[in-house]
Amino acid sequence: MTEKPPLDSLEDRAWLGEGQSETQLTAVPGLDGAETSNADRPAWDSKLQYVLAQVGFSVGLGNVWRFPYLCHQNGGGAFMLLYVFLLLIVGVPLFFMELAAGQSIRQGSIGVWKHISPKLAGIGYSSCIVCFYVALYYNVIIAWSLFYLGNSFQYPLPWEHCPFDVSTNATVKECASSSPTSYFWFRKALDITNCIDESGEFNPIMTGCLLAAWAIVSLAMIKGIKSSAKVMYFSSVFPYVVLFIFLIRGLMLDGAMDGIAYMFYPKLELWGSVQVWRQAATQVFFALGLGYGSVIAYSSYNPVNNNCHRDALMVSGINFMTSVLASLVVFVILGFRAKNIAMRCVAENLGLLSHMGSNQHFDPWINATDPSSVSLEEYRDWFSHHSSTLGPNITDCSLEKEMNKGIEGTGLAFIAFTEVMALFPASPFWSTLFFLMLLNLGLSTMFGTMQGILTPLMDNFSLLGRHRTILTVSSCALGFVIGLLFTQRSGNYFVTMFDDYSATLPLVIVVIFETIAVSWVYGTDRFLDDIEVMLKWRPPVVYKYLWKYVCLIAMVGLLAASFMRMVFKRPTYTAWNQATGSEMTLEYPGWALGMIVMLIALASLPVPIGYIHSMWKNRTAHNPLSEEGGGQAMHRELYTKCSSTDQLESLNRDPSEEDEAPPRTTFLPLGSEHYRLLEQEEEEEEDEEEQDTVV
Repeated sequence: MTEKPPLDSLEDRAWLGEGQSETQLTAVPGLDGAETSNADRPAWDSKLQYVLAQVGFSVGLGNVWRFPYLCHQNGGGAFMLLYVFLLLIVGVPLFFMELAAGQSIRQGSIGVWKHISPKLAGIGYSSCIVCFYVALYYNVIIAWSLFYLGNSFQYPLPWEHCPFDVSTNATVKECASSSPTSYFWFRKALDITNCIDESGEFNPIMTGCLLAAWAIVSLAMIKGIKSSAKVMYFSSVFPYVVLFIFLIRGLMLDGAMDGIAYMFYPKLELWGSVQVWRQAATQVFFALGLGYGSVIAYSSYNPVNNNCHRDALMVSGINFMTSVLASLVVFVILGFRAKNIAMRCVAENLGLLSHMGSNQHFDPWINATDPSSVSLEEYRDWFSHHSSTLGPNITDCSLEKEMNKGIEGTGLAFIAFTEVMALFPASPFWSTLFFLMLLNLGLSTMFGTMQGILTPLMDNFSLLGRHRTILTVSSCALGFVIGLLFTQRSGNYFVTMFDDYSATLPLVIVVIFETIAVSWVYGTDRFLDDIEVMLKWRPPVVYKYLWKYVCLIAMVGLLAASFMRMVFKRPTYTAWNQATGSEMTLEYPGWALGMIVMLIALASLPVPIGYIHSMWKNRTAHNPLSEEGGGQAMHRELYTKCSSTDQLESLNRDPSEEDEAPPRTTFLPLGSEHYRLLEQEEEEEEDEEEQDTVV
């Protein structure tokens, strides 16, 4: 392999940081000055464990309730083609970059970017803050799943029928105005207020479920990857079993093929919309978990020679195929639901006409006294011929109209799906399966998110690394306490706020600086050299141009589009009106907008703060006055090979000699040689102890 010259100037060396070696050592100094030996670093028991962990983290609830909605709203098959295109030119290269960086440096997100340059250490801290944001509200969704799972062990299901109000001797008005599933979700589960300004008291049941969710996460992660990896065997595989069971069952339902046809029908004209490209890029970004630091944390436990390029392609492919599988299940179920709603519409309209005595409008094959014998196509054909002579109470019954009502997020999982499962025979069984699937999808992603917080902290602060159990339990306890914000009656509105705004902009900023760090600070050629040392073969040169230009331009464009959308379109949220039993869109009040800005700023500020702090330290270290004041100046040190006398003497050779190439800056060890610490400046001659460290 062709060796590259080192960064010769002090300015260039400064990017690699004070006190950093030119070759990555096995013992990497932490931020507090302690050393963390990679020899003692935990490792995966098997490759299967690692793959399940990466798949479990990247495949989450968004694959089930976000991707199908985006596909539904943005052109069906056309959106899928656009998604695959962006996945190949942006998603896979960035995912590969994070895997390679974590595996080569064998540190969490803070250590990785600090190793490349201390000026970029803030990237890792921003990732940790965003991970904490996500963990706060993600565990609330797990708590909701626990609540529904607990209510699934009864027949009939509690959301199957509207409750009866004894005082008025009638159905509860709020439920009658909406639906049994909507009423159970908004009133029984959340007991929600009418707007975010009305906080309301704590929901005791949801508080208990949240405590149980954090307890599960804490117990599963208390021993690090050794304990969480064992849980992954079930939590990562079980959702696929359930998805296939639901797909097979769903294909037997009336209206299933209508839903699939609606899903795959391409609307290529939507490719001209900037918002469609923005949503596709955002989904690629979040589906792979870029910027969280969890991908880096998981890959840091790999052996150095692991084929991370193949892992990047495999995990990305599994992620996409899971999204397609989940979309098939969702559209099959929604097709069945839409067909049922349309047929109820037919029955109601024919019943009205029958009571009105309007049989003269019916064709011979329309039997108004038996609506079940009339197909949807027959009714629509009859309506198209007689609509002009019918009253306003008689309406068209369109399956497409119902399918056009896009449903995403909690509305899909806790309203639409629960409505369909109530129609299944043995409905408690299907409900239990579904919410077990949601629970496991959420937990596997939650484990990765928490790993993105804990691994960097333990790697860079030796005190925390020595007390893993206390750190894990304390982090979960802190998450529960702050998470009480989401168990108020208005908590669902805060979940929406965090989901929409707390992570998007900070994560895009993080990935932009990650790309700059690898492509322009460290250098793509050097990075590819290091990957070649790991893999024993050099990745295609196309990655160099994707990292330097395509990915960076795409991320900057996504940042600009997301920022402009926030600026020019005032943030809104969907609220539930108890009086009308319906949803309404409201604008966030001023204090909520301030909270959104604070969340984004708090997660983004570590990047510039880290840069300024590093510049200040460099300026202080090179100040002549500080060197005279007690020997507190920081001296640059170089680690050079001393496995033989010739290698030591090569340091003093003239650079013009062509028989020896100078050592190059690298992430990786170049072999099993030993290294000696040599001071860069001449000091008083005294006996020096040789410091041998193993690469």
